[in-house]
Amino acid sequence: MIKKITLVLVVLLVAIQFIPMEKNESGPTEFDITKSYNVPDNVSMILKGACNDCHSNTTIYPWYSKVQPVGFWLNHHVEEGKGHLNFSEFTKIPLRVQNHKFEEIVETVESGEMPLADYTYLGLHPEANLSGEQRQILVDWANEQMAMLASKYPADSLKMKPRPAPAQ
Repeated sequence: MIKKITLVLVVLLVAIQFIPMEKNESGPTEFDITKSYNVPDNVSMILKGACNDCHSNTTIYPWYSKVQPVGFWLNHHVEEGKGHLNFSEFTKIPLRVQNHKFEEIVETVESGEMPLADYTYLGLHPEANLSGEQRQILVDWANEQMAMLASKYPADSLKMKPRPAPAQ
């Protein structure tokens, strides 16, 4: 019985290697954050090393993404990350949401919530292990972008609208 179960598992693992996976390796750039915001080289390097794989339309996949089901799991992770924040489509979202995303960057980077621990786990992405100085650079940059928005636009255009109360 154990041999049959093992054989079935091996066959399944081999079979899923042939299921194609749509990768996140390109996409539109007309709404990229760099089109409307100042992203200095030092910030760009940090974003590229620690954020863009999950928060842009250009993921650089590691070798182990070719092994399923790991590849499917990584792709799900990327899609989830882009759902929260996508630097490649940043200027496509309303201004108040852009401002809110900068607030979230400050919050998640300061708290150490980002980059995710499983992204930096086992040293597979050493460039994503942010130093205190790099974290501060990102926080300062996001705060500068919010200050720039506050100086250009009326305050009420930058505030998130309250969510409607759930129907009872």
